[in-house]
Amino acid sequence: MSFQDDESDIELAGQSKLESFLFSCELSSKVPFYTFQGDEEEDLEHFLELRTVCLGEGAKEESNVVEVTAMNHQGKTISVPIANLHVSCLPMVSLGEFELKAPVTIRLKAGAGPVTVSGLHLIASQVEESDLSEDDEDDDEDEEEELSPIKPAKKKKQQQ
Repeated sequence: MSFQDDESDIELAGQSKLESFLFSCELSSKVPFYTFQGDEEEDLEHFLELRTVCLGEGAKEESNVVEVTAMNHQGKTISVPIANLHVSCLPMVSLGEFELKAPVTIRLKAGAGPVTVSGLHLIASQVEESDLSEDDEDDDEDEEEELSPIKPAKKKKQQQ
């Protein structure tokens, strides 16, 4: 999946729609955790794609350990450390496209922060058949326009 810095609509396999929104939270000794939850709508799935974990201004010379808690493939809740940041040697970590299904809890396990966690909030929804049929019709019309036969140019008679 490619990085997108604003809202976008992408159709996947003609059956689902994926919207992405910027996500960010700040963890500190005053607010040591953040829980990401999706809406309760039945036809929507919420994912959190973590991209970066970064120390904020005012961070002290100490280790700041960030961990995430989410469900594994067996439906069991597990906690995994994802970054161990330090001002002098590792102030930021790039996680690539670390995608987790909601609910996800991000916790500052050690250190006082502040630590900013950022990424994308992804919302997957089913596309209704009526929406797909309209798109198909539009595609058919475009194809007809593109595939119109090429007519040979008329030859001009040469005047002598």
